Amino acid sequence: MSGYQIVAGFIPLLDSAVLVAAKEKAFAEAEGVDLTLVRETSWANIRDRMAVGHFQAAHLLAPMPIAANLGLAPLAARTIAPIALGLGGNAITVSNPLWARMLAHGATTDLDPETTVGALRETIAEQAAKGGQAFKFAVVHPFSGHNYELRYWLAAGGIDPERDVDIVIVPPPLMADALAGGAIDGYCVGEPWSTAAAIAGVGHIATVKAEIWRSSPEKVLGVAAAWAEREPDALAALLRALCRAAQWCGAPENRRELAALLAQPGYVDRPAEWMEHGLSGVLDVGGGETRREDDFFVPFAKAAMFPWKSHALWFYSQMVRWGQVAHTRENANIARETYRPDLYRAALQPLGIAMPAANAKVEGALEQSTPVGSAGASLTLGPDGFFDGALFDPDRLDEYIAAQKR
Repeated sequence: MSGYQIVAGFIPLLDSAVLVAAKEKAFAEAEGVDLTLVRETSWANIRDRMAVGHFQAAHLLAPMPIAANLGLAPLAARTIAPIALGLGGNAITVSNPLWARMLAHGATTDLDPETTVGALRETIAEQAAKGGQAFKFAVVHPFSGHNYELRYWLAAGGIDPERDVDIVIVPPPLMADALAGGAIDGYCVGEPWSTAAAIAGVGHIATVKAEIWRSSPEKVLGVAAAWAEREPDALAALLRALCRAAQWCGAPENRRELAALLAQPGYVDRPAEWMEHGLSGVLDVGGGETRREDDFFVPFAKAAMFPWKSHALWFYSQMVRWGQVAHTRENANIARETYRPDLYRAALQPLGIAMPAANAKVEGALEQSTPVGSAGASLTLGPDGFFDGALFDPDRLDEYIAAQKR
């Protein structure tokens, strides 16, 4: 029997890969962790089961632990994020009828976020002039990277997310069916649920997270803070197992096996071919077209697992921007301290992996892949730019928040 018993929840998504590999490839077992993975249907269920103690850890939307600690959830317990589960992995998909109208207004099939949001803006204006209903877009949770990246993309393109569109919540596995049934006109979700719409012939990928904000955060391992404090050795063992699993997931020669693991009924339970699109970055965008998106999903390279405090503060800035929380020094500090690079460093130091020398960075500053100061092996970060050319300096948080447009 393994030394540490850990139960972790997850949602059937491509970026649960690191947890799945830790279990199925015995990286957890090698660290003395008896890891039980429990599939859930919605992020609300994950949140609630974390709060009542069913899970010691979980595959979480990166803003969720921050929201929990800020008291923004109806049922939440103090949660920390000591490791990330990769970069990127999301796409924005629209229905075929909406895509046809966007094409008429200059949309292109190259996933360019500026061109596509401009076409959507013109289509929305056309719809409003005809007295039509606002288009309805779905995201997976109010406190999700999906919600914030969709809103960021819209707002940067001159579309008011509060007035020009309706944004609703739909669990990831239901997105493609909701699109097919006409309940929504578009959505932002993690793979393979955009591929699902493209393969079914009911939607078209307009753009991807990796173009809206390159090398951007997506999921983290959320950990019950009280458990982490009681069982620091168990947590450290789990983090080492996840790191080894992420290295395995990031190796191109393992993609096919990883896709087959994720396709199993207990995990994503969809064809392995669907997983291979996101893992390889060769996306089926719809209409029989494919597009290559380098770094679509990055599980290990580019410090993909590092819990940057600048990521936490950017998510916090968006919570403030969209009226979810008031900006105070105390709230900003809660957000900053939710992400725990200190625990990451302590647990993974024995592995000799590359670790950033800093805990935060200016987001959007790297226009190309750049070697940076690190402990351990050499480390290359970026590019990490926002599509509109903006920068987020966590040391100038007040200015950034004041300059944001609603």
